[in-house]
Amino acid sequence: MMNVADTNPNHSTKPTHELSSVVVPLLKGVLYQEENPGLWGSLLSLQASVRDYVAVLGLDLMLDEAEGYAFLRSRQDEDEDGQAVMPRLVARRQLSYPVSLLLALLRKKLAEFDAGGGDTRLILSREEVVELIRIFLPVGSNEVKLIDQVDATLNKIVELGFIRRLRGQGQMIEVRRIIKAFVDAQWLADFDQRLAEYREQLARRQEETNG
Repeated sequence: MMNVADTNPNHSTKPTHELSSVVVPLLKGVLYQEENPGLWGSLLSLQASVRDYVAVLGLDLMLDEAEGYAFLRSRQDEDEDGQAVMPRLVARRQLSYPVSLLLALLRKKLAEFDAGGGDTRLILSREEVVELIRIFLPVGSNEVKLIDQVDATLNKIVELGFIRRLRGQGQMIEVRRIIKAFVDAQWLADFDQRLAEYREQLARRQEETNG
């Protein structure tokens, strides 16, 4: 049977092309308004269609117009009986302790920064990041090794998309506001408990060493 749309001279496939132009970048990663305002505008105008399209793939569109970012998040993989219902397209990543620690510290720093009501961009130097993490390391830690570890951890967080290095200023980073969508209050609370346990272990080790 011939589709009525095929006989309509005014029929256009442009909406389909526009939808693909938005969905494909979202499948690859986070979409930021400031980096691609044209594509961001298309996303806003096609938001309902994008949600319907990615829902078929078992994904939800997470969009924050105020902060200017959007990404796709996988739905639950299992039903109430524990049976797999949809393969995961957006993989979960197991984070190492240094990465988790620094993410929590950066998220807290962003919350303090926002509470101050100043600029909208949180910019930190590598030295400031080193100072954030120093208190969680044994006294007398090797400075060179500490800086190398911080650099390696920052590189990983850059790959995850939560921070970015400023062009021409390799020692400066910007904390991207999408970190708020992943590191929420519950995550911080759970991690605070683990930090408390870690500090207790660190204190015991130092007492044993000094004793």
